[in-house]
Amino acid sequence: MTNVPPKGPPRGGLSPQEREQLNSLETQEWLDSLAYVLASAGDDRAAHLLEELDHYAYFHGAPILFKQNTPYINTIDVEAQPDYPGNLELERKIRNAVRWNAVVMVLRANKRAEGIGGHLATYASSTELYEVGFNHFFRGHGAGVNRDLIFFQGHASPGIYARSFLEGRFSEAQMNNFRRELSSDGPGLSSYPHPWLMPHYWEFPTVSMGLGPIQAIYQARYIRYLENRGLKAKGDAKVWAFLGDGEMDEPQSVGALRFAAYENLDNIVFVLNANLQRLDGPVRANSKVIQEFEALFRGAGWNVIKVVWDSKWDELLAKDYNGAIVKRFEALVDGESQRYAAFGGKELREKFFNTPELQALIEGWTDADLELLNRGGHDVKKVFAAYDAAVKHQGQPTVIIARTVKGYGLGETAQARNVAHQVKKLDFHAMKDLRDLLELPLTDEQVEHLDYYNPGPDSPEIRYMLECRAALGGFVPERIVEYPRPSVPTGEFYEEFAAGSKGRAVSTTMAAVQIMSKLLRDKEIGKYIVPIVPDEARTFGMDALVPRIGIYSPRGQTYTPVDSGSLMVYKEAVNGQMLEEGLTEDGAMSSWIAAATAYANHGVPTIPFYVFYSMFGMQRIGDLVWAAADQRARGFLFGATAGRTTLAGEGLQHQDGNSLLQAYVVPNLKVYDPAFAYELAVIVEAGIQRMYVDNIDEFYYVTIDNENEVQPPMPEDGRSHQEIHDGILKGMYRFQKSGAASEGKGKAKLRAQILASGPAMGAALEAVQKLEAYGVAADVWSVTSYKELHQDALLTQRHNMLHPTEEPRVPYVAQQLSQENAPGVLISVSDYVKLGADGLNGHLDRKLWTLGTDGFGRSEDRPELRDFFEVDARHVVLATLYALQRDGKIKGDVVAKAIQDLGIDPEREAPVLR
Repeated sequence: MTNVPPKGPPRGGLSPQEREQLNSLETQEWLDSLAYVLASAGDDRAAHLLEELDHYAYFHGAPILFKQNTPYINTIDVEAQPDYPGNLELERKIRNAVRWNAVVMVLRANKRAEGIGGHLATYASSTELYEVGFNHFFRGHGAGVNRDLIFFQGHASPGIYARSFLEGRFSEAQMNNFRRELSSDGPGLSSYPHPWLMPHYWEFPTVSMGLGPIQAIYQARYIRYLENRGLKAKGDAKVWAFLGDGEMDEPQSVGALRFAAYENLDNIVFVLNANLQRLDGPVRANSKVIQEFEALFRGAGWNVIKVVWDSKWDELLAKDYNGAIVKRFEALVDGESQRYAAFGGKELREKFFNTPELQALIEGWTDADLELLNRGGHDVKKVFAAYDAAVKHQGQPTVIIARTVKGYGLGETAQARNVAHQVKKLDFHAMKDLRDLLELPLTDEQVEHLDYYNPGPDSPEIRYMLECRAALGGFVPERIVEYPRPSVPTGEFYEEFAAGSKGRAVSTTMAAVQIMSKLLRDKEIGKYIVPIVPDEARTFGMDALVPRIGIYSPRGQTYTPVDSGSLMVYKEAVNGQMLEEGLTEDGAMSSWIAAATAYANHGVPTIPFYVFYSMFGMQRIGDLVWAAADQRARGFLFGATAGRTTLAGEGLQHQDGNSLLQAYVVPNLKVYDPAFAYELAVIVEAGIQRMYVDNIDEFYYVTIDNENEVQPPMPEDGRSHQEIHDGILKGMYRFQKSGAASEGKGKAKLRAQILASGPAMGAALEAVQKLEAYGVAADVWSVTSYKELHQDALLTQRHNMLHPTEEPRVPYVAQQLSQENAPGVLISVSDYVKLGADGLNGHLDRKLWTLGTDGFGRSEDRPELRDFFEVDARHVVLATLYALQRDGKIKGDVVAKAIQDLGIDPEREAPVLR
């Protein structure tokens, strides 16, 4: 390889014409040699020789530049195409019926309710891509461990419904109620794939574009995780993800491509529907988006299969000895392609076949012949060949890039037009044309009435459909929830946390890790616990788990770690239990979703605990949290280093004062901000029981902080642990009664109730002591969840409004904080924005005065931060005294003197403005 190449005869004395002739002859000799090797020794030998030549050229100063693209033709040569296994004529009739019914469903919906919406063009472009899969590849629940998971493109949902209608899964009434889920005449069909709305049908919500691709990758990885840990039998299941070319501009669409290749996920297939058009126009009008995608995926390590041209083009390519058509393909841009799809054969003849060489190839062809030159994604033979190659490929994930026409078959109104995505109506003439194109036996009257077409359950088409699905394991999509209810620890398992830390200062983050560690050791449920971190196990004190349970890696550990021999050795293993995802909150959340839906997707009730910086959780992954909610995910999200004032020194971007509010809006997400370890234990115990035993579709966001404090025991004041347990879960309970309010000498006459949660509890407890100097006796309440309190209050209010003649009910928070049970003024202090606690105002018998951390963060120590945000003990005292003044219990000069005594600057600018 390193020997010096021999010098050939000089070419400097040759004329340009002679040099060109010599170069041409030499090139042909090389090509002839390669052709001989291909014919006599095969592809592998030829590839080996080319690789050796590449190395040789590189080491002798003539490097061959890496090409990210192959020619703009089909990856699979026509000679390599397998025979099509299905009945082409029956499948054509099925596709035509599905196409028609998908269009009719959307048109009927918009005729019934102007502007209800729906999409025609996406499914029209992808019908063949789906139908080949439905008839020959997509395996249902009956396939057992080989069942496929399929992420359908959200805007294609009308076509998926239309197929299910022919399968007998939906009635005509349900089809008529597309996007009318609240209809009085029966259940409707959701606009897009929504498991929350159709829990027995859809599995994955995908219409929030970009979230499907990244979730699909991590679902494929989670299948391997379950198999390697022995929680799921090994099989040949594939994850199929159908994507749009415009969707690939979303960062999440491409963010995990390299990860899929690194993990060798040959169990995932992306089907990229390249109809060259997004919502408003061409995706890449001035270039070729398919070539861009090929370069992107090849560079990331994927196997790329392009399906660009249909079989009719093979006729021209076969007689194109000079490569004229391939050169013309290379010169195409997508904007030009759209014109050919829109305007047909005449435009193609004039603008594409625009040289004598190209015109010679179509000699004798009519414009009607040219109309048959179609894109590869509409040729079922080409699509089948691509799918067949994809499922057989090993060692790499595969992307199939299929070139299609947006609005294919929808006529001049929509086909390949810039407005195609927005078209929701077709007139009578367009529908007649569509009927004729699809060769459906419908009368003009039936077309005008927008009748569905169903050949009937005994027709060859329907029997064929059902036979194909039966052979592949049943209907798709279909969501079936069957999993063994785990035996979960209760009661005594959590007693150590109820006893407190016995003088040892620990944070609730440390308590969370202890709870996880104990759960991992449990003989019954330990195998189901899945700890997940982005790249911060040590930050959250989880590094001690690593040597014990290992970090999952499909490669195992092929090196000796630098800390080998230490107790905290960094351990990777094929059967590792922890998922350490690197610096990707989106990736970690997608892993969590895969684990949190495994009870439904795989019948394995894994219980994920995703621990992350609280500020980088809800703020950064909010859309994925909604996707998790939609697909009925179950598990725990731990927002660590919680609160605006606990993360000393980190500053504006890291400090979290709003995640509780962001989490609040997700309907089935339970939100807690515990102050103590025993509260956290109660929440985890109840959560596991409710989600995995009681089968309730909910998940939990729980904040945990990093401030080391002595953890108190659960109060022992005559109340049962069950009563406190119930209060923790309902959102609040009295943590401490004031000693100054007891009978006897020095009894305080002024009363206050201080509500505190999470990191703000310390300020509340300190304020109690300071208030005694002003004659105020204050009880302290631990508020674990303002969301639970507020939702209970809202539900109570709604009940009372709807039952005006009944005795009004009283919400839980109002019962607890009634003047009789909790006399005095009400003060709330939180390490989060005031709006969370303010929601209780209007549901109480008096005003709740709130303190919170509205504003930007600062890099400081905790005492300075709490002073800056006015949530320290001094400001709790001030708020209490001011509330008493407003109630007429004390004079203003008492408050003014307290401001001076406490060292508070009344002229300081409010933190919310700073």
